[in-house]
Amino acid sequence: MDAPEVPAIPVIGRFAPSPTGRMHAGNIFAALVAWLVARSQGGQMVLRVEDLDRERSKPAFIDDVQRDFERLGLFWDRGPYFQHDRDEAYRAALETLAARDLLYPCYCTRADLHAASAPHRGEKPVYPGTCRALPAAKRAEREAAGRAPALRLTVPDRVLGLRDLVQGDYRQNLACDCGDFLVRRADGAFAYQLAVVVDDGAQGVTSVVRGVDLLCSTPQQMYLQELLELPHPVYGHVPLVTGDRGRRLSKRDRDAALDELLARFGTPAAVIGHIAGITGLAPTTDPVMPEELLGEFSVGALPTLFPDPVQIPWR
Repeated sequence: MDAPEVPAIPVIGRFAPSPTGRMHAGNIFAALVAWLVARSQGGQMVLRVEDLDRERSKPAFIDDVQRDFERLGLFWDRGPYFQHDRDEAYRAALETLAARDLLYPCYCTRADLHAASAPHRGEKPVYPGTCRALPAAKRAEREAAGRAPALRLTVPDRVLGLRDLVQGDYRQNLACDCGDFLVRRADGAFAYQLAVVVDDGAQGVTSVVRGVDLLCSTPQQMYLQELLELPHPVYGHVPLVTGDRGRRLSKRDRDAALDELLARFGTPAAVIGHIAGITGLAPTTDPVMPEELLGEFSVGALPTLFPDPVQIPWR
């Protein structure tokens, strides 16, 4: 195999599992593509355990996910890093945004949001700005009633776009397609959007490969990167592996969980080979390990590689 061409900027990809259950076929597929994108360009991989959800994150799953990646031949170079160790960094980012008068308290419940706006692309409503100009007296009323506020970031009426490695050109008007978005939840937990931006910047991540369901979050993250003076990674959003009737695979429902895949296929190579074959990463479903896929893999082929850019049925 020829040596991979090394880009001017080092390619640093990342695995970013949430330790809330065993990996399923969709998680493995996205991780495999992330690994191939980085390794094919002479890059490295970071392992970051995204355990922002302290209630659902379990120590046993943290151990499992590391062993699972190793068993599947998806090795990393840096980490593991843990989001539960990063509160100080997230707090500093919030202070930076607050110093620019870009944050405000939001008292809306999920029910309030769904009543105000129909669900939008990415299965989330567009925030209508209910609390942006809420008078101080109204804020005091809500707090006196025991309603703790979340924090939202004010967004401008501005279009942000990117050239995605898989999906091609994607554009979003921050005000119309998203609205002001959460950077800290009402329970005090830091929001996903803020945490991943701060972590990618701190860990030198330049390549982000993940499911297409997160494509609509990318302009928001790019906006945060600008505000925090962090570089934009190169993004690639792969199709979702779906179950019956196009339903997204779920850890909670143990859809195509890794332990069940190993029981069905017998070996890690057989699991990787089946996933690679049905998604278009390989011409057959014969057993294969990630390293063996590198010879035929090309980042430039990603826009036409998959049978469907949005979803691939599990079988």
